[in-house]
Amino acid sequence: MILPSKHINFSQSLLGFGSYLLENLKRPKSVDELWRQYNLDYKNGNYHAKQTFDNLILALIFLYGINAISETKGLISKCN
Repeated sequence: MILPSKHINFSQSLLGFGSYLLENLKRPKSVDELWRQYNLDYKNGNYHAKQTFDNLILALIFLYGINAISETKGLISKCN
């Protein structure tokens, strides 16, 4: 589920969800803010794959593991 495959498209994969999250980190945000933004975008049709909160956490762990994001005082931000 991390990478897209024959049966999982990019937006359903954790890699695709991670790219969506990075796109929404123009300023530092809390996990709750990211989750609210995702739910709003999903409801409005701006993101096409249904994700769970667990997948949000897994995508954040993945992004942290590859040094794409960092956490300071409860806020997630992009690494330079």
